[in-house]
Order: sequence, then C-alpha cells, then structure tokens
Amino acid sequence: MPSQSTSLNPQEREDFAVNVKIDSSATLGLLVRASRKAMNLRQDDAAGSIGVSENFLGKVERGGERVQWGKLFRVLRELGLELYVEVPEHYAGPTRHHLQRLMYKADGVN
Repeated sequence: MPSQSTSLNPQEREDFAVNVKIDSSATLGLLVRASRKAMNLRQDDAAGSIGVSENFLGKVERGGERVQWGKLFRVLRELGLELYVEVPEHYAGPTRHHLQRLMYKADGVN
C-alpha cells in the first residue's frame, strides 16, 4: 500500500496510509484521538478494551508530557498504530551497528 508523508495534513484518499511527523506529544495525542474516532470508539470504551484508565487515555489524547511509556505503547499497539524513528542516512550505518550491540547486551549476552 503506498504511503503519503504529511505533517498533520493527511491525504483524504482512503487507499493511502497516513504518515504523520510526530514532533510533539500534542501531535501524537491528536493522532491517537483521530485513530480512535476513526474506529468509532468512545474514549471510555477504548480505554476499557485497551486496559488503561479513561483518565490516562485522555491525557495521551491531550498531549500530556508525562505518561508511562509502557501504557503509551499499549495504546498505540491496540489502536493499530506503529511508531518509527527515521535515522538520517549519513549516520544510519553506525547507528545500526551500535543498536545491534546494545540490543545484544540487553538480552543478557556479553
């Protein structure tokens, strides 16, 4: 499926994925809210099915700067949202190398 990059200016064509540049917690919150509404879910119903409080989901949707990472990623996952970070090409190779080493160490292998 083709994708269209935007900066909170999603294409209206439904056959395109929407890529939104996340430059703040407010932008991420708007995307979470828009996705929930697109699924025709009320905030309380979505929170209940995700397993977070309605207060927490509201804080995320309002762009709260202090949220728990684990719960935030649960919200994203349950709404079918994926988060990617684009590493600039000029240091993508070294970043990949260091990330592989760090992940290897994190798995408890020295």
